[in-house]
Amino acid sequence: MNAYIQLDNVGMQFNTKRGPFIALREVDLHIQKGEFVSIIGHSGCGKSTVLNLVAGLLDATSGTLLCAGREIRGPGPDRAVVFQNHSLLPWLTCTGNVLLAVEQVFGDKESKAQMLERAHAALELVHLTHANDKFPHEISGGMKQRVGIARALAMEPKALLMDEPFGALDALTRAHLQDELMSICAATQSTVIMVTHDVDEAVLLSDRIVMMTNGPSATVGEILHVELPRPRERLQLADDAAYNHYRHEVLTFLYEKHHKTAA
Repeated sequence: MNAYIQLDNVGMQFNTKRGPFIALREVDLHIQKGEFVSIIGHSGCGKSTVLNLVAGLLDATSGTLLCAGREIRGPGPDRAVVFQNHSLLPWLTCTGNVLLAVEQVFGDKESKAQMLERAHAALELVHLTHANDKFPHEISGGMKQRVGIARALAMEPKALLMDEPFGALDALTRAHLQDELMSICAATQSTVIMVTHDVDEAVLLSDRIVMMTNGPSATVGEILHVELPRPRERLQLADDAAYNHYRHEVLTFLYEKHHKTAA
């Protein structure tokens, strides 16, 4: 079966003042439609570089990248990105920020009323209808991040790409948004690639966890299949033997194998 997103023998080299820097080498990763994949690893292992390559924000030095059977050449509405920084425009309301993305994708084929309906539907999906007309300075950090997710979903992307979307939030807000993200993915059947440093987040959300080796010249070290039934309840999983097994496997890779490599 052909993968929805394919990375075959992908390499990335940056030219610096000190000479060539090889960030990634021989990255092979195939992601199926509707799959939730997390990428985890130590700082400098190329996690965000992989995401930026799939987003089309970077051009790979070597290898092939495909989305839905088409070569990835630059950014496109089929791949929406959610960054750690929500990047909302302060002079626009929540609706206005979402509508901005909707107009970029559907502006030449839908009426203003139809696009407004799309924006409101996306905000409803992240439970923010009460904040439609609020400005970014009037809402919390967690709400701002939900607007960012709504803006991405409103584009109806083929893939949702998330670069540590909850990393700047407090623990309780992060847990709440993780739960919401699971509900949204179940409702939309979105294909998701998420970069994270959080082991528990990766195990809770993912179908597979891609563990990267240390940089430079980082590559895929191991891929862990997380076969926990859905829907997943975090309180029930706290004492679940399978959950703790997956958590242990990721920690072992990150710390024991990391130290062996460093030695």
